[in-house]
This record gives sequence, C-alpha cells and structure tokens, in this order.
Amino acid sequence: MQASITQAAFGHLPDGRAATLFTLTNPNGLVVKITNFGGIITEIHAPDRHGALADITLGFDSVAPYVKESPYFGALIGRYGNRLRDGRFTLDGQVVQLPANDGAHHLHGGELGYHRVLWRAIPFQEGDSVGLTLIYRSPDGEQGYPGTLDVTVVYELTAGNELVVTFDAVTDKATPVNLTQHAYFNLAGKGDILGHLLRIDADAYTPIDGTLIPTGELAPVAGTAFDFRTPHAIGERIGNDEEQLLHGSGYDHNFVLNKPARKAMTLAARVHEPVSGRVLELFTGEPGVQFYSGNFLDGSLTGKGQAYGYRSGFCLEPQHFPDSPNQSAFPDTILRPGEEYATVSRYKFSVEK
Repeated sequence: MQASITQAAFGHLPDGRAATLFTLTNPNGLVVKITNFGGIITEIHAPDRHGALADITLGFDSVAPYVKESPYFGALIGRYGNRLRDGRFTLDGQVVQLPANDGAHHLHGGELGYHRVLWRAIPFQEGDSVGLTLIYRSPDGEQGYPGTLDVTVVYELTAGNELVVTFDAVTDKATPVNLTQHAYFNLAGKGDILGHLLRIDADAYTPIDGTLIPTGELAPVAGTAFDFRTPHAIGERIGNDEEQLLHGSGYDHNFVLNKPARKAMTLAARVHEPVSGRVLELFTGEPGVQFYSGNFLDGSLTGKGQAYGYRSGFCLEPQHFPDSPNQSAFPDTILRPGEEYATVSRYKFSVEK
C-alpha cells in the first residue's frame, strides 16, 4: 500500500466558509483524518491484534457539531491550553484580563480559541510519510492576549505508525503560550475506557482546588490513586474517596513528567487496551501531561454512529502546567520577541499480542 493524503468537503461554518477534511493513510493502512477547522483530528483508524481496523478517537461526521457543541474533541488548543485562574495574570507589571469561559476561569484559549479557527492547510508527502501543515496568525488582542502570534502546527503520519505533532510559534510582544492537542481516545473503539491499562512516567502531579485550578503544590503520586508509574486500569481507583478525585470528578489533573533534562523527548504515557491489544504510547518534550478520564461525557453527544457516554474517552494532553503565569514555581510559559516556541509530541500506535 502506498502512503497517501486526500481531501474532501467537510461542511460550512456559520459565516459560509468551507471546511476541508484531509485523510492521511500510511503504508500499513493506519488512517488519520484531520480538518482545517480547529486542526481537529476527527478519526484515527488503527488495527487490533487481528488486524481489524477501528476508529479509536471521539468526534463527529461534519464540521457543524464541532462549531456548536464539541467538548474540544480532537482539537488544537491555544493560545493557552488548560486553565488560568480568574482569566487573569500579571505580565511585566501589567495585569492582563482574559474572558472567563469556565466559571470564573479562562479555559483553552477562550470561547474563540484555536479550536474554532479555520487554519490555512498545506498537505505534503515525503516518501512514506504524509502530513498536513496548518498555519494561523493570531492577532494582538485576540481573546485578550497581548501580541501577534504566528503559529505553525505540523501533523505527520509516518510509516512507523506514529502521528508526530510539531508546534512552532513566534510573537511580537511578550505573551503566555501553551499549545496542545486534545484528542479523546478509546482504544476499544466503543464502550467506556475504564479497563484501559495506563502508565504515566510521573513521580508528582499538581493538585487542584474545587474549581480545577492548581494549588501550586507538586505532590508525590506515591500512595495515591494518581500513581501510574506502573500500569493500572483507569477504573481501578477512580472511585476512591480521595479529595483530588472528588475535585476532578475523576481524573482531570496535570502530571509532572520525569525528565532527565529540560525538553527531553521521553515516553510520557503508555495505554494498553487488553481486549483489542491496541497500544498508544505518547512521547513528548513537554514537562507535563493532562490526564482526563472523560468525566463530563454523559451520552448527550452523538457522533459517527454512537453516543459518547460517561467516560467513553480519555485525553492525554502534553503541555506546560495549568495556570503557570500565576504560579512562580511552575515552568515558565511566557514567549518573548526573538524567541521561538517549539515542541514536539509523538503518538505511536501498536498492538500487544
């Protein structure tokens, strides 16, 4: 089989602009579908241990539901992924106020974040790899953020069954930047994700308050339901009577990845679905990963022929830490003129016999 990339219409936005769906196929038959609206991964078809393909990501059949009601299914997230307390931070002595779209807080770049942008898309093929380059200029003041940010995101599907996601950005004013990818996975292709076996290479995590904002502490995972240093089923301890699980209604926390050096590309997480044998490995240079267990899915959203029920998908979002501009002990997320924001994450798909 030859690697290929094709494109097709995916519907229209409310203002009449057309969205396009790009289908990337590698020589092994692995398929990834991406739309230029929000840079959204709409489908990933991966084989099980018997070679049978199934769609292992949550999403919709056309652009309209993504505009209307999607909980960030498959989307690119920016300018700042995750939460900022009260939508506010101080930068170089000036208080910057962003719109609140998650109670009192600012979440995932705001109501009109990068998940709602129609990106300029350039498909490419290099040997057995196919990909899509997405480009967006985020203007000064967009969703309250200072500075014009030029963002490039490259999705590349390799012959090694890896989806490589590369983020690059430059700015003309100091601004916080924390870009990530928000795919929801279900390696079984249906049902809930509680039987998936998860390992996260993190000795610590960032606890949250009752509004899901980090307290500023780096807490050890040892002795808690957050210790995934060895594989555990996602559902094994999710119902434990631990304050942090109650705050998140399950897992909705940033894990502090073990790193031999800053920006080192390491295996952050591994997920194995025992029935199908499918395996997902996430490698990233980011210092953290947000693990979310689909706690707010309730069956009200339907896409691609199924209702997305409670905990029917999980997210592993490589990132800097939530609320970092307000947390001096967290890794710095301020990008300044003359600097380049550059980060790479790799999603490797395989099977365990």
